[in-house]
Amino acid sequence: MLNKADKIFPEKYKLYSRKNIDQILRLKNLPRELLVAIKTVSAVLPFRVNNYIIDELIDWNNIPQDPLYQLTFPQPEMLDKQDFKQMNELLMKKTSEKDILTAARKIQMSMNPHPAGQMDMNVPEENGKNINGMQHKYHETVLFFPTQGQTCHAYCTYCFRWAQFIGLESIKFASSDIYALVNYLQKHPEVTDVLFTGGDPLFMRTKILRRYIEPLIKERPGNLRSIRIGTKVPAYWPYRFLTDNDADDLMRLFEQVVASGLHLSIMSHFSHYREIETTVAQAAIKRILSTGAVVRCQAPLVRHVNDDHAIWAKMWQTQVKIGAIPYYMFVERDTGPKNYFEIPLERTYRIFTKAYKKVSGLCRTVRGPSMSATPGKIMIDGITEIGGEKLFALKFIQGRNPNWTNQIFFARFDKEASWLDDLEPAFGEEDFFFNQ
Repeated sequence: MLNKADKIFPEKYKLYSRKNIDQILRLKNLPRELLVAIKTVSAVLPFRVNNYIIDELIDWNNIPQDPLYQLTFPQPEMLDKQDFKQMNELLMKKTSEKDILTAARKIQMSMNPHPAGQMDMNVPEENGKNINGMQHKYHETVLFFPTQGQTCHAYCTYCFRWAQFIGLESIKFASSDIYALVNYLQKHPEVTDVLFTGGDPLFMRTKILRRYIEPLIKERPGNLRSIRIGTKVPAYWPYRFLTDNDADDLMRLFEQVVASGLHLSIMSHFSHYREIETTVAQAAIKRILSTGAVVRCQAPLVRHVNDDHAIWAKMWQTQVKIGAIPYYMFVERDTGPKNYFEIPLERTYRIFTKAYKKVSGLCRTVRGPSMSATPGKIMIDGITEIGGEKLFALKFIQGRNPNWTNQIFFARFDKEASWLDDLEPAFGEEDFFFNQ
């Protein structure tokens, strides 16, 4: 149990979504057009927030510019102007939910719901059939999407997995069959790591999470060495580790994983240093670390939220101070409201480099800026000039083909490019080597 000196008092989780947004008292003091925009955009893109974010994280004296508000509340520019106008008119006319959903579906399907070949190229097969709820893109790591963990305590406005939350089962990754994973690992000795992902697996009650993790501990399938859990819970509901009614049981489960000899890594998503500055968030990280688990931190660089090198430098320094490991800075992915959040690769690289220069070697465990693109995780390693041609120097951190890993290649410099698909090969080549 927590020491009383920590002074962390239990909080009851209160969820707000499009259905009960009018219950958020803070919004009543804001201009009406902001509330209209939230209701309009949330008819297309997922919206969910909670009382901790509202009461502890958002600066309500700086709306709409506040980065934590931008992180969690939909903005009008997240939709194309014509799409926003259409949805707003439907809502104003009090059109039926069925017709609103039909219009929303058309917009959603135009927003690249599953980028980087997730549906077409990442799903493993057995006997000619897809294995549901799993992805196996990189040689050593399998992703598993537990059914009950395909939601979150709150949704990030830039979420690249937004399609998990819109009620379309045909494009949703989810499985409750942990033994399908066990059997797959037995047949694939190259896999050393399993990543439980979502959604957020730590949204599940501990007794449910245990049903997924204990078989891996008991069976020790294949060459499994590490269990990772991708989560935003330390940022969005840190009471999960401290005072929720099954918080102690969750800590015992973490201890059980570590005691079994498996490495446990909590892949924690922090988008801004303010998320880790609260007393309760730091207490949560401290308690996770006390179990023997490791906390690694990652987030994308996104406009309106954290597109400032000072934010990243302070965030990495704070992470190291509390015992966490800076892991990745990602480039915002080519999905959802990307036009609102994306940043040109040149500026992305400059922000990363400026932040990197401001921190000590303990923070420089972080890698990036990294694009999780179709061929693999590709890092912007520099901007250079060769033979009079200005170029991006790029490197594979991970490759769909393992032989590509750590391979350097070049692309013609493009000041406006914000994703791999915007780039052209250097030196007059017709295509990049990984497309040939």
